[in-house]
Amino acid sequence: MVRWLAAKLGPTVASRHVARNLLRLLTSCYVGPTRQQFTMSSGESPPLSAGNIYQKRPVLGDIVSGPVLSCLLHIAYLYGEPVLTYQYLPYISYLVAPGSTSGPSRLNSRKEAGLLAAVTLTQKIIVYLSDTTLMDILPRISHEVLLPVLSFLTSLVTGFPSGAQARTVLCMKTISLIALICLRIGQEMVQQHLSEPVATFFQVFSQLHELQHLDLKLDSVSRSEGQLPEVAFSDGQQRPVDPTLLDELQKVFTLEMAYTIYVPFSCLLGDIIRKIIPNHELVGELAGLYLKSISPNSRSPASVEPTVPSTGPGWDSQGGGCPQDDGHSGTFGSVLVGNRIQIPDDSHPDSPGPLGPISGVGSGGLGSENEDNALKRELPRSAHGLSGNWLAYWQYEIGVSQQDAHFHFHQIRLQSFPGHSGAVKCVAPLSSEDFFLSGSKDRTVRLWPLYNSGDGTSETAPRLIYAQHRKSVFFVGQLEAPQCVVSCDGAVHVWDPFTGKTLRTVEPADSRVPLTAVAVMPAPHTSITMASSDSTLRFVDCRKPGLQHEFRLGGGLNPGLVRSLAVSPSGRSVVAGFSSGFMVLLDTRTGLVLRGWPAHEGDILQIKAVEGSVLVSSSSDHSLTVWKELEQKPTHHYKSASDPIHTFDLYGSEVVTGTVANKIGVCSLLEPPSQATTKLSSENFRGTLTSLALLPTKRHLLLGSDNGVIRLLA
Repeated sequence: MVRWLAAKLGPTVASRHVARNLLRLLTSCYVGPTRQQFTMSSGESPPLSAGNIYQKRPVLGDIVSGPVLSCLLHIAYLYGEPVLTYQYLPYISYLVAPGSTSGPSRLNSRKEAGLLAAVTLTQKIIVYLSDTTLMDILPRISHEVLLPVLSFLTSLVTGFPSGAQARTVLCMKTISLIALICLRIGQEMVQQHLSEPVATFFQVFSQLHELQHLDLKLDSVSRSEGQLPEVAFSDGQQRPVDPTLLDELQKVFTLEMAYTIYVPFSCLLGDIIRKIIPNHELVGELAGLYLKSISPNSRSPASVEPTVPSTGPGWDSQGGGCPQDDGHSGTFGSVLVGNRIQIPDDSHPDSPGPLGPISGVGSGGLGSENEDNALKRELPRSAHGLSGNWLAYWQYEIGVSQQDAHFHFHQIRLQSFPGHSGAVKCVAPLSSEDFFLSGSKDRTVRLWPLYNSGDGTSETAPRLIYAQHRKSVFFVGQLEAPQCVVSCDGAVHVWDPFTGKTLRTVEPADSRVPLTAVAVMPAPHTSITMASSDSTLRFVDCRKPGLQHEFRLGGGLNPGLVRSLAVSPSGRSVVAGFSSGFMVLLDTRTGLVLRGWPAHEGDILQIKAVEGSVLVSSSSDHSLTVWKELEQKPTHHYKSASDPIHTFDLYGSEVVTGTVANKIGVCSLLEPPSQATTKLSSENFRGTLTSLALLPTKRHLLLGSDNGVIRLLA
């Protein structure tokens, strides 16, 4: 459902409302000690003993977060790489950012879960980034993600709420992440860009090694109020240390962990390890001690030196000890970097990535297994990928606060819909906002798809053309309850938007008295309201033949032709605007005229009814007026200086207006009169503005012109 919604809602709404909440949800997947337990499948040894960082050891949280990650990646498939770099990455750096307090802080369980979620998501992102993007944002990943995570992980003063378990899981995930980046970028780039995170990681072993020798001193230090003892380390720096945390740290950074880190990194980095990691010899010794402890018959600790041939026996003895390993993966590639790594031949540049599965590992034929071990995957190019104007607008939108209830018009051109050969008289989005209807002087109604594509210059073809009208179409709308379209050219046509088939036509009783205005009733009603040139209002139910009701509106006066009709959102009242500026309010249930009043001095051009019995009307006397249904005086009155507002639409408590001079204005229904207007540039909009419709969820404007082209602007 989330995937379907993400495609239907379009990039801006999906990122603001779907992706944001999925990112928050990701953290919840890792909260609490139970979610941080390694999952044990049958016949597996306990955590870490595989001595292999590439063998994914999922925790329960990884399984819970699977669907969330798959939805997040689906949004990235749909809208392209910018989603990863502009939305997900800043959120990750927010998750791992250190707290505001400079003193020793204890993490809360939410922050701890956030760190795990951040590292997991970063790992997914790295796999899907192209090489050029990865190199561009590598400094950001290093400074905004890896170093903050490592500062928590190797901190001697920050405790984890779930203790050693959470720190171990974070440690394993972080090693996997750094190793993945190292594999992607190669040794030289690691030296340039990642030497600081890698060195920081290895440094913690030296610090703990020194602290073990200083153990007695630390215990004897009398702890003053809130002050942590400072310890001078051999690298010449004084660092505060929390003695109560030593136990937790020693449970995490064990000999086993040293072995788990040292062997792959010595293989990944080769000789560069001596330049990047000052204490690599110490970690090598610790790894050797671990090997001795698990297989006393193995060779001396020198067997763990980073030279290629000598790694063999050490690795094999370990491989033999792992119940999953067949003990025969002694080939050059797999010995080098663990039994799940394949280093591709130079002769086969297209062979699968180094993290492809190897026979020695019990990676059954599961698709997900192979997916998890991919080193790099292509983000498929989607037709809805963001570029050009769409990308610029999307970047702006994801920065806007969700509390901002105002309509901002930036005049960014997003899409064009050419096709009509005459002026566009009316535009109406369907309630779902993924399609819209347009009626034109060329006697056709067209149904257009509203899915984003291209860079703002793309032109979209109609999905369906309804060509049964005999005159210019001046009204089109969707009758929501029965899901059919109503269009009018002097006679009303009711038709099916899926097939284009005419369901019914309602001709005026007398051909000399054509219909002049039409409105559709809101769901669950299935009626259409029609006004004819003799000031009669008729109701037709599209499910039944014949008329439902017929009401006379003139009432002795001669108010002229009915120019516009509007039905209240509840369907209980209908208001008619006449060419003389007169307005009549009618109760749809009883047929009683509730009120008739001279609202304007000129022809009424358009009326809309809003929640809370509010009416908005515009007239050729250059005014736009806001009324309460039964109050005598208008609530607000806006006067347009140059030309009348011939088309407008509503967005929450605001009115978006359009004039023949191609000016778009935004004014409020609630506050005292103030109006911001923007002149449409000829680059974004050619011709004269004839109709306007607003997409309230997506916050876009559809503008129809006299040259038959409709444009989508934001």
